[in-house]
Amino acid sequence: MTELNINIQPTPNPNALKFILDAPVKVKGSSTYRTPMECGENELAVNLFTVRGVDQIHLFENVITITKFNYEAWDEVEPKLIETMEAFVPAHNADYEEFDPEAERRANLSPELTAIEEVLDKTIRPGLQADGGDVQALSYEDNILLIKYQGACGTCPSSTTGTLEAIKAILRDEYNPEIDVYIAPEW
Repeated sequence: MTELNINIQPTPNPNALKFILDAPVKVKGSSTYRTPMECGENELAVNLFTVRGVDQIHLFENVITITKFNYEAWDEVEPKLIETMEAFVPAHNADYEEFDPEAERRANLSPELTAIEEVLDKTIRPGLQADGGDVQALSYEDNILLIKYQGACGTCPSSTTGTLEAIKAILRDEYNPEIDVYIAPEW
């Protein structure tokens, strides 16, 4: 068995770290899990949730982004996460298929939201995904866009300031100069 190499990088969110592996964890798309029940048959994700303090898991290409609760210290959580990754990544199928609600959601978007998502795909999304997060355009009416952050972006302090302002500026420049962007309330 080959040793798993893991490079750990910070994200703009102090409660999220990126674990960059020398092995893939998700071949197509990305997965975000907020509870162990959402993990389905994904044994790697299920077992990462057994580490005390794990709040959310985001899998993308060869990166696992872990968001932890505030009350846990990284020096307590990090070694347990590495141990779990070393135990479960070798048997993990990175080409796993799961229901992709994003593909279905995108297929049913209005032409306006489709155009907005295309702008986000080429400008904003790559940076967010590189930091272990993502964004969804939820609704667009009367020049008001509601968005929802995913992964590490959901609890990142800059998501409500700098990131939101960047999204607004880019969409005003590339889509509609009158657009305003707000974060949708959690239900």
